[in-house]
Amino acid sequence: MSLDPIHLTRSLIDIESITYNEGAVGLWLEGYLQGLGFAVERMPVPQPSDSRYSGDRFNLYAVEEGIQPDLVFSTHMDTVPPFVPGSEDEEFIYGRGSCDAKGIIAAQIAAALRLREQGAKVGLLFVVGEERDSAGARLANEHPRGSRFLINGEPTDNRLALASKGALRAVFRAIGKMGHSAYPELGDSAIHKLIHALEKVLALELPFVEDIGPGTLNIGLIHGGHAPNVIADTAEAHALVRLVGPSHEVRAAIENAVAGLATVDFTLEIPFVRMRKIEGLDTMVAAFTTDIPALSNWGEPLLLGPGSIHVAHTPHEGLAKKELLQAIDLYTTVALRLLQ
Repeated sequence: MSLDPIHLTRSLIDIESITYNEGAVGLWLEGYLQGLGFAVERMPVPQPSDSRYSGDRFNLYAVEEGIQPDLVFSTHMDTVPPFVPGSEDEEFIYGRGSCDAKGIIAAQIAAALRLREQGAKVGLLFVVGEERDSAGARLANEHPRGSRFLINGEPTDNRLALASKGALRAVFRAIGKMGHSAYPELGDSAIHKLIHALEKVLALELPFVEDIGPGTLNIGLIHGGHAPNVIADTAEAHALVRLVGPSHEVRAAIENAVAGLATVDFTLEIPFVRMRKIEGLDTMVAAFTTDIPALSNWGEPLLLGPGSIHVAHTPHEGLAKKELLQAIDLYTTVALRLLQ
C-alpha cells in the first residue's frame, strides 16, 4: 500500500493544530491511519487549567494489529501560532507545520508502510504539546509498548543528530519600593536591580563542549513597573539557557550572579542528550530541545527528519518536496539497519 506524502502533508497543514487545539488534526489522522490498516489507540491528554481551548486532545499510537513493535517512529502534531494555511510550488510545500512537523508525520507514515510490507515490526506515536511542555510525550512515557528503538522526527535537514541541547528556563524577580521618580532617594527601583542582575547573568561564561559547542542564554521576556515617572516596585524577566551538559553548575552560577539583586526560580529543565552515530549518515548537533528526554521508556532514541529548523516557527516555514521524499528512504534505511 502506498500514499502521496506531499498530498498528506498538505492535508495535515490545512488543519489548524496550535498547541492545546490538536483535537481536529488528531481525529483526522486517526481515521487516515485506520484506513491504512493500522490499529489506532488514543491516549487522552488533559487540557491545562489556563488553556483557552476546551476541546479534547490526545496522542495517537498506531501499529499493525497484534504486534509489539521493535521500533517506533514519533513526532508531534501541534504547531506554534499563528496558523498559516498550506500552499506549494514546484519545489516546496509551505505553511505552518510544513517542516515542524507535519511533513515529518507524512514521511514517517510512508516509511512505516514500507517497513510493514517487509515484515518489520514498527509503530507510530504522534503526540501533542511538544511546542509548549511535552505533556503528550510525558503521558506516553507512562504507557510504553516495549520498543527497542525510538526515531523521533524534528527538522534536522535529514541529518542524524548526535546530540540535542537541553533547556533550562529561569524566572528572575526583583522587589523594590515605589516612589516618585523626581525623588529617587525615597524609593528603590526593582527595574534597576533587575537590569544589574541581568547584566551579570549575560556576562557569565557558559560551558563549552568540544564536539557540541557552547551553552547559550536568551532573555526573551521582561516587564515591570507602572509608568516612567514612578519608581518600580516589581520587575520580572524570563530567560532560557541551552544546556550542553548537566545543569547544576549553570544554576549555581546564575544564583550567585543575581544574589542581592533578584531571586531566580528554575521552572523547567530538559536535559542534554547524546545519541548514537550510524556510519555513512550525515550528522549534526541539534541546538534545540525535543520530546526525546520525555520518551525514555520507548527505546534507544535517534533524532532525524526533513526540513530546516531555521525556517520553523517563521512566516516562511517550508519543506522541499525532494527532501520529504528523501526522508522516507532515509527513515526506512535507518530502521532496517537498527533492526538487522
